Amino acid sequence: MTTHLGVFNRLLLATEHTEFDAGAERVALALAAHLGVALPVVLTIAGNPEFDAVAPELAARADAAAADKLHQLRGLAEAQGVQLAIQVRRGAEPYREIVDEARAQNSELILIRRRGRVGMLANLLVGETVSKVVAHAPCSVLVNARGAQLWRRRIVAAIDPQAPDAAVLTRAATLAAAFGLPLTLICVWPGTGERPVQPALDAALSRARALGARVDTEQLAGRVHEQIIAATRRLDADLIVLGRHGAKRAPRAFIGNVAQSVLGLAECSVLVCVPEDSVQGAMP
Repeated sequence: MTTHLGVFNRLLLATEHTEFDAGAERVALALAAHLGVALPVVLTIAGNPEFDAVAPELAARADAAAADKLHQLRGLAEAQGVQLAIQVRRGAEPYREIVDEARAQNSELILIRRRGRVGMLANLLVGETVSKVVAHAPCSVLVNARGAQLWRRRIVAAIDPQAPDAAVLTRAATLAAAFGLPLTLICVWPGTGERPVQPALDAALSRARALGARVDTEQLAGRVHEQIIAATRRLDADLIVLGRHGAKRAPRAFIGNVAQSVLGLAECSVLVCVPEDSVQGAMP
């Protein structure tokens, strides 16, 4: 196992150990094993003191189900030689419990599924809880589809030509160097006519090489999320790195349209980076 790669040393897996969490759990266990670090886990149970007082039998049933899930998860971790540190948190809004646990753990990366059972909200590409975790997280978030695997082929990083995010470039280049993978930096210009993306790409290329990455670049034009997804498939990449917001910085509790669309449509894991100038304030 490789340690001290300067990538992520403080992970947090957020899971309910359902079929939808399989990809997040698989990636989290593989990453923890690769880095040689323990894996903190937060398992959330929906509930509140008032409900538990009225229906204690349902709360007890939920606790028993959680204990069974944790037993199964420990078995998976033992098979890979990963030590788990599990915290069960109960709350009316699971995303708050996940974000609060990340703060308590001083986590560098939250690993989470893309969505669960969507029911009547079948049009949602990304689950509501996941969207809120990404929006409020004090650290980067790795969102994983059910079939996600730890990256082994290529990393794609989306560089915003209008407002390049240093966190995206630094994280992508560091990961590429640490895992010995090629990195492709993509700049997509959404307009027509002249595409003023070359200065952003040139600066990003120089910085990525200085961080030890094997890197190339691509200039593309069109709808940004469509171009990112198409390039990822064409390049056979298995990790996308992008920023939480677009060129016009929004309040922290917001995911840009590009990030939301890529999260919902990507077949591989998507790493959403917190801007380096992000203020780690409290949730509303």
